[in-house]
Parts: sequence; structure tokens; C-alpha cells
Amino acid sequence: MQVQVARIGKPHGIKGEVTVLVLTDAPDSRFAVGSEFVVEPAKLGTLTVRSSRWNKDILLLGFEGTNTRNDAELLRGATMFFESDDDEDDDAWYEHELLGLEVRVGKNKVGKVTGLRTQAVQDLLIVEDSDGDEVLVPFVDEIVPEVNIEEGYVLLTPPAGLFTVNKDASENDESGEAADLNGADGSDGSEGKPE
Repeated sequence: MQVQVARIGKPHGIKGEVTVLVLTDAPDSRFAVGSEFVVEPAKLGTLTVRSSRWNKDILLLGFEGTNTRNDAELLRGATMFFESDDDEDDDAWYEHELLGLEVRVGKNKVGKVTGLRTQAVQDLLIVEDSDGDEVLVPFVDEIVPEVNIEEGYVLLTPPAGLFTVNKDASENDESGEAADLNGADGSDGSEGKPE
């Protein structure tokens, strides 16, 4: 199975290095010098890492045969994959497996998965709801008890308000009315407080 591990960004410097959007949890070992990757579009062939370093929070990679900024520019937007035969973890999914899955609450379709945001504490499913709005869903067992890749759906048991919590505020913003930061009676809440 091919697993996407990175997306190549813009060139960095004049020696053929590129910035990389990392999509793996082990970048230091995954992008070690000598590592080979299958690349899409396929016309780019395979890429072999010749240098790997961090510049602040950005991974910079150099590849064999990519020695100038112009060479690096040709790689912009390409996606990097590696071959994995690791099917042991039944409770882990890659973003490319989740994209486009129908999102259900019970038997009702409420949207589709459009992305996965990996974070240190917990991952978030990015769901486009039936109104076209983006909803971030914590990717934890309590809220996402079932992922069925074969049948093409994700089952949610969301807490009340997960799909509506930001809609009320955004509807008011779109109507042109300013958000009411004062109390319901129009006061600013400072009455009766010592100055």
C-alpha cells in the first residue's frame, strides 16, 4: 500500500532544496538521507533524499538530481509516497483513506470527510456538512466509534451542538448585525462594580 507522507512546497535557496508539508508522525526517520519516494505526478519519477534539515519548524529536503532552484520549482505541489506493507494496526487510518467518506449520525448522512488535521494532543476530522460548512470533529473513539473504509462511511456520536455551535454566530455576522458583546439588556455589565 502506498502511503502519502509529504507534499512538496516552494523552493528554498538556490541549491535545489524545497520546503515540505510533513504528513507523517516520524519525519526524522522517514526523510533520512537515502530514503526513496514515489512521487505524483508520476512523470517526476522517484526521488531520493540527499539532504534533510529543519529550518525552524519547516522541513527542508534536497533530492539527488535536483541541484538548482529551477529544478526545485518543477517539484512544487508534488506529493510523496512510500510503500508500506504495515496493515497490522486496524485502528489507524491515513488521510487518503478517509477523504470522501460519508459522515453519518445514526442512519442520517450529515456530510463528508474532506481532510484530517493531525495534532499533538488529538487528531481532527475535517467534515463538510450538508450546508457546505466546515466542521472540526475530534477523532476520538467516543465521538467517532466506527470507520468503515469498505462501505465508505464514518459513524459519529457527536455531543450536542457540534454541528451547530458556530452557525448561530456566523449567521448573525452574515446578516450585518454586530455581535452583542453586552448583556441581554444592552448594558455593558459594568454597573454596580467599583471603579
